[in-house]
Amino acid sequence: MRIDWNYIKLGVLLFVITGLYAFSNHRSSRKNVKEVHIEFIGDNNLYITEGMVNKLLIQKFGPLVNVPKEKLVLNTIEKVIETNEMVKSAQVYLAVNGELTSKITQRKPIGRIEGDLKCYLDDQGKRMPLSVSHSARVPLITGKVTGKSIEDVYKTLQYINKDDFLRKNVIGIHIVDVGHYQLRFRMEQFVVNLGDIVNLDVKFNNFKAFYSKADKDGTLGEYNVVSLEFNNQVVCTKI
Repeated sequence: MRIDWNYIKLGVLLFVITGLYAFSNHRSSRKNVKEVHIEFIGDNNLYITEGMVNKLLIQKFGPLVNVPKEKLVLNTIEKVIETNEMVKSAQVYLAVNGELTSKITQRKPIGRIEGDLKCYLDDQGKRMPLSVSHSARVPLITGKVTGKSIEDVYKTLQYINKDDFLRKNVIGIHIVDVGHYQLRFRMEQFVVNLGDIVNLDVKFNNFKAFYSKADKDGTLGEYNVVSLEFNNQVVCTKI
């Protein structure tokens, strides 16, 4: 019987490769965490700090440095970080060199609600607590804060944040009542009566056309109320 040495060589090679892989995995699993690294993705304004994240992890797991890699459950660590109300999402991974890295995306405030319960309104339309680490420069939301009125304000802020002129100039939204909203601008003394949030495109385009002409004419300071409530027109009240 003739022996096929090629099959034997292939079998030995597969055995060696499998053994090396298993040995490598065994050695890797026995290594300890050498360093914990916190990385914030996106906005540089930190509503939660690296120290806060480390404290949260220590309270839950104890010091992670020198913990064997095989004892780590990365998904559990992610969920613990995401319990912080400033965190939108977290991704945790372990590098070959033993560095445990947490990449954290923070929630993003787009408005600040003033009243009995002060908080932010985030970019998903949810309430977000104020931060002791950083104060966001976002429009103030005042007046009759209710579930429906905040939904309308959220949609209005979404529109404002997509427009460069409005984003730079609108500093406040006052809720007179549901369907009756007022805007305050950074450099002007007048109040803009927005009314409801129907046809925001038309209302803001009309306003920007009025603003451009009045600014060119030097008459912006003559008005104390600018109303966008009426169909396809801007109605102004002089001081």
